Amino acid sequence: MNLDLFRISASLIVALAFFTASTVAFSSIKPDLETEILDLQQRWDVANFQQLDKKVRHTQLTALEVTAASVVAAFPDRAEPLIWHGIIKSTLAGLNGGLTALRQVKQARSLFERAININSSALRGAAYTSLGALYTQVPPWPIAFGSNKKARINLERGLAINPDGLDANYFYAGFLEKTGNIAEAVKVLQAALRTNDRPGRAVADTGRKLQIERDLARLRRQASIAQ
Repeated sequence: MNLDLFRISASLIVALAFFTASTVAFSSIKPDLETEILDLQQRWDVANFQQLDKKVRHTQLTALEVTAASVVAAFPDRAEPLIWHGIIKSTLAGLNGGLTALRQVKQARSLFERAININSSALRGAAYTSLGALYTQVPPWPIAFGSNKKARINLERGLAINPDGLDANYFYAGFLEKTGNIAEAVKVLQAALRTNDRPGRAVADTGRKLQIERDLARLRRQASIAQ
């Protein structure tokens, strides 16, 4: 079972995921939590977008998942740690595959749902976007819980909160491609490519926009072949 949840290859994770979360809104986060979230964010950015060795990436993300769990425990009433814990678990699932991945994506789904119950707007709706990405990518029942209907609902909720978000548009485009709306997917990817870079997310923004350029090239080749 190939669970490339964050579209490291050609589709999306988080997880997420989108995957991936927007820049932290510092004014709404306690100082200690702000530091912890920045640490999770920056380490994930490097592991996911700069680390080319899969074994090293897996080791880094495994350690980061332990850190994320400790941040969740330290701030049980905050949505932000839950979102990042879910993103990290989803990314690990994409590396692991098989039954381990299935267990991890179910855990990630639970983390995103908990985050939504606490604060659905946290990290600019990243929990909705990441959850929608999971529903897009994982197989449907009886293997897993994939659902185009639930994917659309959650991705559109994420877009409603963050209409100009890089990841929100990126993962929605992935859903559109999966459901056969290729022309619309191209438009959304083009919109994502035009989004402003996020403060403190240079690594993630560069990596994501490179993915978008590759996806656009692939979709255009497919369109030319179809003609």
